[in-house]
Amino acid sequence: MVDWYFYPLMIAAGFAAGFINTLAGSGSILTLSLLIFMGLPANVANATNRVSILFQNAVGTFSFHRSRVLDVRGAIILGIPAVVGSVIGALIAASLNELVMRKVIGVVMVMMAVLIVLKSDQWINGRLTEIPHRPDWKQLLIMFVIGIYGGFIQLGVGVFILASLVLGVGYDLIRANAVKTAVILLLTVAALLVFQGSGKINWPIGLVVAIGSMAGAWVAAHFAIHWGTKWVYRILLMVVIFSALDFLGITGMIVNFISG
Repeated sequence: MVDWYFYPLMIAAGFAAGFINTLAGSGSILTLSLLIFMGLPANVANATNRVSILFQNAVGTFSFHRSRVLDVRGAIILGIPAVVGSVIGALIAASLNELVMRKVIGVVMVMMAVLIVLKSDQWINGRLTEIPHRPDWKQLLIMFVIGIYGGFIQLGVGVFILASLVLGVGYDLIRANAVKTAVILLLTVAALLVFQGSGKINWPIGLVVAIGSMAGAWVAAHFAIHWGTKWVYRILLMVVIFSALDFLGITGMIVNFISG
């Protein structure tokens, strides 16, 4: 039985995660941490978190599509290898050393932050609105590998997909966010099916978090469309820097130092 005060906390965390995930990524750090704090086993929290991810990306994808900034064809083409990878990642989710993976991801996030700063013009001023041709095998392989990670833990997958779409494919940041949202929707469906088969999902809790995440995704999609790439770029940079610090354990060290 969940204490009553966790319900507004779950909705609030879902809203914040939905907003951050739709604009950048790594928002799941909020919902995953809360679910584990509530007493869910890590593997159940990891699976249950996908429920809110599913609904927030459904809302975000619909909002971007309605505003005519979603390249549907590109999302499907790039989503296929991500979906295949997601199934593999979900199947092996319980067998990898998560601590080692978090350290590796932290280093990658630091490199990502450097790329965001050094290639700011490409992030802000991308011009591609849709894929003009079939992506090459390297882009498909990258999406497959990202899909494996997304199926495994999800946390931070949006940032990796954004980097692939902006720096690799050439989308502008708004359209990259739209395609990213659609791709994550597809790979989350695949991962959810695997987790459901293993009985790891707590649906009641997942649906409560989803209430907030859908609202956050809707607000974020409209924010991105109306405020433009420069604001999205700034939020993305802040999220990546914070994620790098968290994955490397630096935020925990800072909190412990302050708390004394």
